[in-house]
Amino acid sequence: MKRLDKQEALELFTEAPLLELGRMADEVRREFHPEGVVTFVVDRNINYTNVCINRCLFCAYYRDRDDPEAFILDRESLSQKIRETLELGGTQILLQGGLHPDLGLQYYRDLFRFIKSRFGIHIHGLSPPEVVYIARKEGLTVRETLLALKEAGLDSIPGGGAEILSDRVRKVLSPRKIGSSEWLEVMEEAHRIGMKTTATMMFGSIETPEEIIGHLEAIRELQDRTGGFTAFIPWSFQPKNTALSHLRPATATEYLRVLAISRLYLDNIRNIQASWVTQGLGIAQVALRFGANDLGSTMIEENVVRAAGVTYRAHLQDLIQIIRDAGYRAAQRNTFYEILRYF
Repeated sequence: MKRLDKQEALELFTEAPLLELGRMADEVRREFHPEGVVTFVVDRNINYTNVCINRCLFCAYYRDRDDPEAFILDRESLSQKIRETLELGGTQILLQGGLHPDLGLQYYRDLFRFIKSRFGIHIHGLSPPEVVYIARKEGLTVRETLLALKEAGLDSIPGGGAEILSDRVRKVLSPRKIGSSEWLEVMEEAHRIGMKTTATMMFGSIETPEEIIGHLEAIRELQDRTGGFTAFIPWSFQPKNTALSHLRPATATEYLRVLAISRLYLDNIRNIQASWVTQGLGIAQVALRFGANDLGSTMIEENVVRAAGVTYRAHLQDLIQIIRDAGYRAAQRNTFYEILRYF
């Protein structure tokens, strides 16, 4: 299939019948993954703090520093969470928080060294907004900050904070957060020093179809230069309990359209994740015929989406079953999409 340009992608996204779009995405998926395997990782989302100065309108999780519900996770609790993850066969932790004004580079270096000294687990941690905040606080470049974090034990970076890579949207939803160019800079610098990352997109708020395609173009263009993205994860905005609760959540049909056009447009990223956390297991299973080849994580723990009123849960066997029922072979992977075992 020849590479889509932005206008062709926009026309497909807005005008193609849903099932035809899904069929096209499924064909591309099979070109990337002819073996018929669907993967997932066993991990845990650990939030080291819920304090954040950004106060994004779409977030129901953040707290101000003086809020009675504000916290910084203590080392004993962190250790217990990691031990439980390892006991359940987990291979990584997704470690993220907010922009806490009291936490500087030394806190993160000590945190990563503490984890690595006690546990053999992959740290998939922070996000571009957190990295930029640390860099600014310390008067360092993004590259210097990433090198210091990597040396302390940070293994890879998740794609959080991307939302929509449109500064028009960002100025409305998260005016205090970094701009789209800064998000892309962090990812490029991470790739340049040998760190793999994922890319995400949160859609379904105030963005236009053109801005969705523009987001995909920014990701594809960076991947052309660096090859550092392991996967792309589109997920739908959950408005409940947020300052945008008057908006309706994206429908399953809208989600599948975004997923399919992501698979078609991102011809240089091998893996597309289905978001059962926001869509539920049923739609995630359908997504396996709309371009997705991965179900993300078993999510031993997840707090941010839950704060927005969405509480889909799944056990290891649930993911295995929906993969099998969709006609695929289930496999556990690691962060780098290397197969650890088949089921």
